[in-house]
Amino acid sequence: MGLFWNLIQQSQISDQKGRAETLEARVAFLEYELQKTKSLLISTLKILEEQSGKDIDGDGKIG
Repeated sequence: MGLFWNLIQQSQISDQKGRAETLEARVAFLEYELQKTKSLLISTLKILEEQSGKDIDGDGKIG
């Protein structure tokens, strides 16, 4: 019975490790996508400010 229980626990540990690695990869991907989205948003904002001549983001500058 002890050996069987050890095998079950080892299997559960392996499964949990796989989920954690997958979660870490997903978080890393989401952080990368967030950075790309922020860069695009800043670029778009600069173009909008230059085209409209207005300070849209309130930083005191146009562009």
